[in-house]
Amino acid sequence: MWKTIIRRLIILIPQLLVISMFLFFLAWHMPGDALTGLGEDPTVNREQLEERREALGLNDPWPQQYLRWVGNIARGDFGQSVQHHRDVLPLIGERLTNTFWLALMTLVLVYIIAIPLGIVAGRYNDKLPDRIIGIYTYFALALPVVVFGLVILLIFGFRLGWVPTRGSVTLEAYAAGGLTWFLSRLHHMVAPALTAALLGTIATIQFLRGQIVNLKTSDYVMTARSKGTPESKIYTRHILRNSLIPVAATAGLFIVGLFGGAILLETVFTFPGMGRLFIDSVQQRDFTVVNAIVIITSFLVAMGVLLSDIILAALDPRIRIK
Repeated sequence: MWKTIIRRLIILIPQLLVISMFLFFLAWHMPGDALTGLGEDPTVNREQLEERREALGLNDPWPQQYLRWVGNIARGDFGQSVQHHRDVLPLIGERLTNTFWLALMTLVLVYIIAIPLGIVAGRYNDKLPDRIIGIYTYFALALPVVVFGLVILLIFGFRLGWVPTRGSVTLEAYAAGGLTWFLSRLHHMVAPALTAALLGTIATIQFLRGQIVNLKTSDYVMTARSKGTPESKIYTRHILRNSLIPVAATAGLFIVGLFGGAILLETVFTFPGMGRLFIDSVQQRDFTVVNAIVIITSFLVAMGVLLSDIILAALDPRIRIK
């Protein structure tokens, strides 16, 4: 297994280089740069602006900028954000932490909701419980996250005041620290995490339902029934145990998928995560931040796929990762 992990990490290096080169090429050909917005301010001195642009190397050809950028990354320097006036890596680290905890809370809620519903739908397939759960999955599949998020905000945020409408922690809780800070962070994550969880349970429910329906007619289950094994034991020992293995193995992929879906979710709830930082950086043409976010996200996607393969191989000895 260790040889496989090392081999995948080595293969990942040229993949990230190709992605970064393509992204850098696109960013360089977009109109404007990180200082374009300052040029629209009549109080800004044009000569000083051009001097700063020259100092940052924004006038250099894109291959020269790219090689300089890659060389800096090799030394652990992801550059500086022009808009935020600070190093990119600590800036992304703060937002990445917020997005990670939001994704983790969403994953827990997804499993709490999806696993019981998937079990019920699979056990009572084509019956009333299965049809009711099917209606829920159809609605969740058709409902955009932006619309559902705005409905959650309108009802539970603005009308009832049960959940915060923006941010990740209150100023009072941030100053107090400790348990107060932790509870405030949880409170701010409830609405976006629940929104993502309710709309993100579809795949898990349908996958688990399909697994259970297929295993109910498998040879070893039919043999257990013929021996007089109680139905409850058949479900817990034979059907559910084998059905949940692939579901558990997709945890890494699901968290990575939430990183991609965080762009819309964090924008709707004004949650200061990596998705919101990405949108703001694109709008402000802060391509140093944009490039770093895409590279880090690509790396996390590869790690999520590898983690899922490792979990699946650990849970099922018949599977070997390659």
